[in-house]
Amino acid sequence: MKMRKDLAILIGIYLIFSVLPIVFHGNLYIMNILIMCLIWGVVAASWDLIMGFAGIFTFAQVAFFIIGAYASAILTSALGISPWLGFPAGGLITAVIGVLVGLPCLRLKGAYIALVTFAVHMILVPFLKSDIGRAIGTGGPQGILSIAPLRFFGYTYSSMEPVPWFYTTFFISLIALLIIYKIIHSKWGLAFIAVRDSEIFAKSIGINDFKYKLLVFGVSSFLTGMIGALYGHYVGMLSTRMLGLDRFLILMVMLVLGGLGRFPGAVIGALIPVFLSELLRPLEVYRLLIFGAMVTILVVAMPQGITGLFFPASGSSPIARPARFILKKLRG
Repeated sequence: MKMRKDLAILIGIYLIFSVLPIVFHGNLYIMNILIMCLIWGVVAASWDLIMGFAGIFTFAQVAFFIIGAYASAILTSALGISPWLGFPAGGLITAVIGVLVGLPCLRLKGAYIALVTFAVHMILVPFLKSDIGRAIGTGGPQGILSIAPLRFFGYTYSSMEPVPWFYTTFFISLIALLIIYKIIHSKWGLAFIAVRDSEIFAKSIGINDFKYKLLVFGVSSFLTGMIGALYGHYVGMLSTRMLGLDRFLILMVMLVLGGLGRFPGAVIGALIPVFLSELLRPLEVYRLLIFGAMVTILVVAMPQGITGLFFPASGSSPIARPARFILKKLRG
């Protein structure tokens, strides 16, 4: 059976990444960047699932990432549960919040969804700093300064030994991306694309747009929250500074650079901005100007992203396909 091109590219990327620690295991700086590439690749791909494939313009992705990180940190410190359980727990909590955010959004269209979801991003900062946030364990303005590290059969992960962190992130991120790949090439994925390209057409062939939009909110939020939980335990501390505009812009560059609706374009798009962000860190505030300019230039110069130069989107318009074909696929 012939392997799909998008899966082959994803496996190729991960095969290359799998051997990099052999060369860079002694370089903490490079290893940290590689781990960040794996983490942000999942965040960008999860955002692409909901925005590129389902066509829902949500701007709450960074907020969901932080919610997952805080949720796992609070659960492991307050309840003493293992961080390994904190990852899925953080994802589930984020998924619930994602669905709750999605419910009112499904009554809106286009830019209005973007505004509502970005409001979630903006509201999260004062909430985490508030007395209510402090009461549930967010640490208030100072954040959470000590998060339980991972332990595996008596071995405690350390930031000074990045290789175990790398391979843990490697496998978790690969599983998350394979889940996205399977969804894209499933009945769900076909329904997402049908609703994205023509909601009226999708409804006419019996696709429940409300159901599938809510599903994509839940799945995207879960994967983002789960990888956010991993990030929290990796860095060992959390603060509201993570909700700054710089991370949002960097994530936007990843998505535009990789190409909307072109899996695994978001994964490829995550590599360059993560490295560039580290190189430009000494420029401080000017880094935001550079990334903002990059978004504008990329939208004009490469509207289909890097992957659009090599192969078309992972789901062509359902209008171009016979209704009988789509019905057959959706009904199995």
